[in-house]
Amino acid sequence: MSNDQSAMNELHWLIDMVQTIEVGLVVLDKNYNIQLWNGFMENHSGISPNAIKGKNLFEQQPDLPAEWLKQKMESVFLLKNRTFISWEQRPYVFKFKNYRPITGRADYMYQNITLLPLASLTGQITHISIIVYDVTDVAVNKMQLKSMNQQLEEVSQTDGLTQLHNRRHWQECMDREFERNQRYQDQATLVMIDIDHFKTINDKFGHPAGDKVIQHIAHLIKQSLRETDCAGRYGGEEFAIVLPKTTSADALFFTERLRKKIEQSEIIFENRIIKVTVSLGISEIGSSTENSSVWLSSADKALYQAKKNGRNQSYVYDATTDDKA
Repeated sequence: MSNDQSAMNELHWLIDMVQTIEVGLVVLDKNYNIQLWNGFMENHSGISPNAIKGKNLFEQQPDLPAEWLKQKMESVFLLKNRTFISWEQRPYVFKFKNYRPITGRADYMYQNITLLPLASLTGQITHISIIVYDVTDVAVNKMQLKSMNQQLEEVSQTDGLTQLHNRRHWQECMDREFERNQRYQDQATLVMIDIDHFKTINDKFGHPAGDKVIQHIAHLIKQSLRETDCAGRYGGEEFAIVLPKTTSADALFFTERLRKKIEQSEIIFENRIIKVTVSLGISEIGSSTENSSVWLSSADKALYQAKKNGRNQSYVYDATTDDKA
């Protein structure tokens, strides 16, 4: 076989490979005119190589992020370095429909893109190659995994009965708010809530009724919160709320409104009406609040005082009368 014949065979194999590989391949000159448009690009765009060759890429593909992509390409021409664009930076460059049955949930093909400078025999960068990788499977799997991890994280932070934060996560909220107070001197107040005579409810109506009461109060608490507030189920029938940027006076207004709402509400369980009240302890971070444990203890003491005073009321912790309480 002659050298010419051998070279022709190699060229044929190369062209065949370029046309059939499962990646997109586009070659452009410096004016962004298309010199090569392989089979992958034809299959996903519906435009044949013959129909698009010699034409301007951005005129033929108006959905392309033209300004952003041109900047990337200019950098490749100038610095003579390849550039990689991940689907996590930009889900796709070419707006190709996703037809893969496994990842049918994705409307468009997720793509990784490589921009590659192509040099002439004299070493001048005269062309640029765009290589398009279909990474839809990888992207969708990664996003599903991320979503599942977020769901697991939420489950690990949530109390199953009330859907409020569980005790561990609520305490993390409290610790963060205390640290923020120490750094920025923001006001913050803690509220502890206890259902009055809860044991009597369980004894009289049964534990499923007690659970219904807990859920009912958690629902009313949730309705009363601002977006920045953090509420949790602290114990069996005990709740706790962190109120950022809130004084004890403002917290008292909040607790009294919540207390009255709970007192006026009714829980229907197996055609029986259950009415409940709550006691609430309030503690604002002060100069004597050394750490978050002291803050929590102060709110707990205020709650104890509210119950001692006859229940169904709010009580604001006072450091000056602490020893006497």
